[in-house]
Amino acid sequence: GVDLRQYSKQVELELQEVERASIRDYIKESENIASLHNQITACDAILERMEQMLGAFQCDLSSISSEIRTLQEQSVAMNLRLKNRRAVRRQLGQLLDELVVPAAMISTILEAPVTEPEFLEQLQELNGKINSVKEQAFRETVACADVQHILEKLKIKAVTKIREFVLQKIYSFRKPMTNYQIPQNALLKYRFFYQFLLGNERTAAQELREQYVDTMSKIYLSYFKSYTSRLMKIQYEEVAEKDDLMGVEDTAKKDILGLEMGGSFFSKPSLKNRNTVFTLGNRGSVIGAAELEGPIIVPHAAQKSDLRYPFESLFRSQHYALLDNSCREYLFLCDFFMVTGPSAQDLFNAVMGKTLTMFLKHMEGYVCDCYDGIAVFLCIHIVLRFKAIMAKRNIPAVDKYWDTLLEILWPRFEYILELNIQSIQSTDPQKLGFLDTRPHYIPRRYAEFSSAIVSINQTFPNEKTNALLGQLQVEVENFVLRVAAEFSSRKEQLIFLINNYDMMLGVLMERAVEESKEVEGFQQLLSARTQEFIEELLSPPFGGMIAFVKEAEALLEKGQLERLRGEEARVTQLARGFSSTWKASVEALSQDVMRSFSNFKNGTGIIQGALTQLIQYYHRFHKVLAQPPLRSLPARADLINIHHLMVELKKHKPNF
Repeated sequence: GVDLRQYSKQVELELQEVERASIRDYIKESENIASLHNQITACDAILERMEQMLGAFQCDLSSISSEIRTLQEQSVAMNLRLKNRRAVRRQLGQLLDELVVPAAMISTILEAPVTEPEFLEQLQELNGKINSVKEQAFRETVACADVQHILEKLKIKAVTKIREFVLQKIYSFRKPMTNYQIPQNALLKYRFFYQFLLGNERTAAQELREQYVDTMSKIYLSYFKSYTSRLMKIQYEEVAEKDDLMGVEDTAKKDILGLEMGGSFFSKPSLKNRNTVFTLGNRGSVIGAAELEGPIIVPHAAQKSDLRYPFESLFRSQHYALLDNSCREYLFLCDFFMVTGPSAQDLFNAVMGKTLTMFLKHMEGYVCDCYDGIAVFLCIHIVLRFKAIMAKRNIPAVDKYWDTLLEILWPRFEYILELNIQSIQSTDPQKLGFLDTRPHYIPRRYAEFSSAIVSINQTFPNEKTNALLGQLQVEVENFVLRVAAEFSSRKEQLIFLINNYDMMLGVLMERAVEESKEVEGFQQLLSARTQEFIEELLSPPFGGMIAFVKEAEALLEKGQLERLRGEEARVTQLARGFSSTWKASVEALSQDVMRSFSNFKNGTGIIQGALTQLIQYYHRFHKVLAQPPLRSLPARADLINIHHLMVELKKHKPNF
């Protein structure tokens, strides 16, 4: 509802008033504005001067930056020149060091003894210079020509002195009674001498090597030939011969014990060394840890003390000396002559070959006439253990020799076993003369021999050995059965079988492990024959009762007990007969057993088994009489109480 003309007029008046007010304010502040204008003009002049100064600074900085770039370029160039100069200086210095021959080197090589540390030091320096000159000459370095003739003369002088020194050491091996380990150790201190010769004068190196091989080959051959010969002089004079077999009857004088016992060849014979042919005794100690690597036998000391040894002990000593020397020699050759692998083996063979050949010929000659199976088998196991020792030391030097030695020993051992098997096969029991039931010497020899072989064979089992022992066992079992068949009564046969099985089992269990098939086999045989013998033993005094019990139990199984009603008189006789005679029968039985069996422990076991079996039969007799057809018999009153019988029988049990 406002009039626009009126409103616009009002606004115009207000604007005019504002304009007038602004003019008044401007007039009022005119002096300040003029002062501000002057200040702005002054600042503008100052800024103009600063702009000029900064422009000058910019020009200066541009100039400095250019100079810095120039300096950087110059620095990089100088660093490169310095690096190149240092590299050249280093190479030139190294070349000069390699080419220049100091006066100290010349005087030391020419005048100093080769054993002086200075000589060895200068020799190494000389070797380095010679190799460097060779390398530089290959690169056509002109400066090499200036020193080559000097180095050549020094090399010739060094080679001459080294050759004389090493030859002198090698010749010192040849002196009688020389401990060659001392010059060997001395040579090892100067192993660089040979390296120098090998690199600079191969002819001289080859000469020294050949001289060493020739010298040591002869020394080892002479030493071991003499040592082997002297060892064989202290062997037992009496050794196993071709007739010393299990099945061959001993015709030598019997020992006193055998005569006292009334025995012929059934008692243990006293042969020259028969106990060492089939028994191990203390011989097994030769493969024990203490003796296997123990000191070797000194023949002259043994002769002074009048000591004698079995062959396996001599073999152990001989081959331990070989093992010890072979290990030391192989290591020396590898170290001093700088050889490895096949080259080391070839060099070792050159040194020890003649000695090893001599050993093999000696073994072939001895073994072909040896009939001592235990000795041969011990030698085999000595070889296996020595072979393991060298493998542990990582020295293959004599591996082939050990294998060849085993190829000699194994067939001979098998041949000796086969001879023993054949000797048992060909033994005729009818030609043995008087027989008794005690252990026979052939099973005893077998048991001693088999237990020896089994105990030795435990560490390195061999199937061929086990097979031959099995064959030998079969032949011995057959032989025992053949001899037993010569007895007229079954009781004597069983006594003979039990005595022999028990003896063989006892001997085997002393050395062989209880789980061995030999022990298990004889345990089964002994158990079966013992049970049969107990039945045979009880038959004469108690056979009627035993037969009645078995018949009655058979009728009981068939349900025909009524057939027992007519057995009253028989039952009465059996019951009263047992009650009146059992004590005397048991006493006679016990005495009979103790007379029949040489092993007291075995005899007591059989008596105990017989009494136990008797109680079982009598208990079964009680049960039969308790059946309806016989329950009312008056004879039952004559029966002995089972517990009372057991108490009484315990009194007859033998005590140790």
